[in-house]
Amino acid sequence: MPSDHDRAFPRWETLYDEQEVESMPWFNPELDEDLKGALDELGLRHGSALDLGTGPGTQAMQLAARGFDVTATDISEAAIRLGRERAKARGLNIAWRQDDILKTGLEQRFDLIFDRGCFHVFAPERREDYVTAVSDLLNIGGYLALKCFSRLQPGEQGPYRFTPEQIRKIFGARLKILSIRETVYQGTLEELPRALFCMLRRES
Repeated sequence: MPSDHDRAFPRWETLYDEQEVESMPWFNPELDEDLKGALDELGLRHGSALDLGTGPGTQAMQLAARGFDVTATDISEAAIRLGRERAKARGLNIAWRQDDILKTGLEQRFDLIFDRGCFHVFAPERREDYVTAVSDLLNIGGYLALKCFSRLQPGEQGPYRFTPEQIRKIFGARLKILSIRETVYQGTLEELPRALFCMLRRES
């Protein structure tokens, strides 16, 4: 079993340079079903949104198509380049930025931040830095929609797994936990990975 310090993750730049995005396990051309449900429940139909760790850019494009003013960031310049090309072809206006959330250059604050797979790749000692960065980027009253691997997902390879209690402990001091529920990652795998979908809000 790997320790917390020897997990192997892809070289993101190489991955997006060499692999078709449609073949990636997390590729989902539609708006994430859990996010869609949360937006509908909140009646959130516009405002500023950050798609954090945008990857193939599908979620950023879906949010833009729904009327949000979207910024999409990723640590991979190749991912940003591909996303920008695809959005331009669809006539969607999105601000694409190469950025590392742990040392972010973003200055704007957002009404909504969506993280569909960024947080769960960070080592435990960087989680507090992530929470601080994300909460600082939210407007007061703004929402963080977080999707991460659930402890119910078998195995130990790849992203870290979390229980609802761990999410509450990691985020609770900075953000109000509105809901945490078990779900799956929609994507290209035959057996969809188990996930937690968490809605959090900045109160002050």
